[in-house]
Amino acid sequence: MMPLMMASVGDQNIIIKITGKDEIRQHLSELGFVVGETVSVVSKIGGNMIVGIKDSRIALDQNLTNRIMI
Repeated sequence: MMPLMMASVGDQNIIIKITGKDEIRQHLSELGFVVGETVSVVSKIGGNMIVGIKDSRIALDQNLTNRIMI
């Protein structure tokens, strides 16, 4: 298990766990980041990432990508 931040561009991974406060987990859940969902890394720019999930592309900062465990 590792944070999504450490995944390589093009990798497809399955979300194992979401960490953090309830507000953060709820926010990520509303964006589609739930346990068991497949997430792919589209690009990395600095500490930020663009990820693909459920036929959408979402930009996340490093703080959020470190809370998503794959």
